[in-house]
Amino acid sequence: MGTQESYVVGIDYGTLSGRAVVVRVRDGAELASAVVDYPHAVVERSLPGSADRLPPEWALQVPEDYRQVLKQAVPAAVAQAGIDPTLVVGIGTDFTACTMVPTTADGTPLCELPEFAHEPHAYIKLWRHHAAQPQAERINELARARRESWLPRYGGLISSEWEFAKGLQLLEEAPDVYAAMDHWVEAADWIVWQLTGNYVRNACTAGYKGIYQDGSYPSVEFLSALNPGFGRFVVDKLDHPIGSLGDSAGGLSAEAAAWTGLCQGIPVAVGNVDAHVTAPAAKAVEPGQMVAIMGTSTCHVMSSGELREVPGMCGVVDGGIIPGLYGYEAGQSGVGDIFGWFIKNSVPESYHAKAAKRGAGIHEYLTALAEQQGIGEHGLVALDWHSGNRSVLVDHELSGVVVGQTLATRPEDGYRALLEATAFGARVIVETFNSAGVPVTEFIVAGGLMKNPLLMQIYSDVLNLPLSTIGSSQGPALGSAIHAAVAAGLYPDIRAASQAMGSVNKGVVTPIPENVGAYNALFAEYRILHDYFGRGANDVMHRLKAIARDAHKVAAEVSA
Repeated sequence: MGTQESYVVGIDYGTLSGRAVVVRVRDGAELASAVVDYPHAVVERSLPGSADRLPPEWALQVPEDYRQVLKQAVPAAVAQAGIDPTLVVGIGTDFTACTMVPTTADGTPLCELPEFAHEPHAYIKLWRHHAAQPQAERINELARARRESWLPRYGGLISSEWEFAKGLQLLEEAPDVYAAMDHWVEAADWIVWQLTGNYVRNACTAGYKGIYQDGSYPSVEFLSALNPGFGRFVVDKLDHPIGSLGDSAGGLSAEAAAWTGLCQGIPVAVGNVDAHVTAPAAKAVEPGQMVAIMGTSTCHVMSSGELREVPGMCGVVDGGIIPGLYGYEAGQSGVGDIFGWFIKNSVPESYHAKAAKRGAGIHEYLTALAEQQGIGEHGLVALDWHSGNRSVLVDHELSGVVVGQTLATRPEDGYRALLEATAFGARVIVETFNSAGVPVTEFIVAGGLMKNPLLMQIYSDVLNLPLSTIGSSQGPALGSAIHAAVAAGLYPDIRAASQAMGSVNKGVVTPIPENVGAYNALFAEYRILHDYFGRGANDVMHRLKAIARDAHKVAAEVSA
């Protein structure tokens, strides 16, 4: 194939930074990487240069921060790799989603125009911008009332994070910005536009975040019923030719070649999402291979040859992960975030001091204590809903529960119960897919939490499945590099590139039979609580959220 001296660059755009990785095409060896932190990070309090407070639930970003990754991280990674830049034959990128950029016809973000520099709606809305929740609720209510065929493809709920809710918020709260906007662009596609000068919409975000199903979007009639001014949203602002994953979106432009130090004209792959691009990096390109990207939250992605409606899934898209297969997505809203919350709020200083004395981090110290326990010894069972439930209940108003606490309960008990709760939540997802006719045959872990051996053993025991782990610590960037190699024509398709360049450690953790039985008993208790609080038997969590909102409102009025 003649790829021994060929290299590609994978660029992973995260929430706070962007990372460029140089990868050898023939075997996927990662030669060097460089990271650039976004100077403006997440804009949540006020716009750059302004003292005016943004409303609650806003999360914006600055487009120039993304360009700096191209200008700084790519040349730095290539230099660190010690290779001739002319040997780099392609670029691939991935991005957080759904992160939206309002642009002019030539791709200029509206916030870079002088007339909109102080308008929050002209900035990039990051994936975790949740201020469009009222619009999302109206979309869902109308879709349910009209029995729109696309709604079950998203587990019955369109998120406030996604393209249509954010677009409707823009129209209703800043109609002048909406009118000036020519394109409503996923950041995954905008960065490729910056690299090539071509705007190509990627199949992944179009399907998962843009309600593109069976070749069409929600109808003009549906959108007009939401707001008469929104009827032509797809036609005027959103619709654009869609590129398949692994295709080339175009050649590197002269301007981007100057930014990156790479050769003008080399192929740039169609954009992708950070979670979904990780699957080929872990050699998960066949039906039944579920990849769990475990970090602050967990995103579960897998492919299947069958189209099924899986209750509570986040989406199913034809070609959403691998062309020719249906790509499924599910998720848990909180995992590592829950462990971090517990450490911050429920662990006494004496434990921190003991951990420091041993030269251990507090997570490591609590894990060591929890590891000494027998299954069920703590007498607890918890619900992992501190950030709501993404799958399979699709209810962000749910909240966390710990049952069984006594005056003898210790921090390590609560910590282990929360580790187990997230594993139980993952089992609900796996069992739901199995029951819907989309069987999970392999569970592959990526992300930072795979470094915790106790957590991995708990997951293997709870799921009663061997766990494999991705062989790369930079899964999204490696996945983007794999797509770059396909776009450059060095492999015929993503499967072939994944086999050569991906990396996975098979069956590194296996279930312990006696543990499986013990966890089955605990999971039965979890499932009772799951259905009691999550399926309408007791809506106390919703009532408490409403009481809390009312109390905050009264407090705000009093302070004003």
